[in-house]
Amino acid sequence: MPRENYNDLLAFLAVARERSFTRAAAQLGVSQSALSHTIRGLEARLGLRLLTRTTRNVAPTEAGERLFRELTPNFEDIDAALAHLSELRDKPSGTIRITTGEHAASAILWP
Repeated sequence: MPRENYNDLLAFLAVARERSFTRAAAQLGVSQSALSHTIRGLEARLGLRLLTRTTRNVAPTEAGERLFRELTPNFEDIDAALAHLSELRDKPSGTIRITTGEHAASAILWP
């Protein structure tokens, strides 16, 4: 699956969760128009309508609800895995080598 599909799926999850293109676009930091275009492209590639749109409401179709239920735990697992990796970034690791004279080592490093 091409990488852009992951971004499209993330956009779909935001719209389905928020049930609003306006709120989902704000959350993702994109325009409503760009988000709508992304969702239309995803629906075209899948050959399925995922969202029912009206002027005031957005709701997942049966296919959209199923996709939402199946994708949500997977994306949550990815977020959790990335959070665990960021913990490693904050902890120093590796070997420290100090070159010093014998007097400095015994007076400062070993007391």
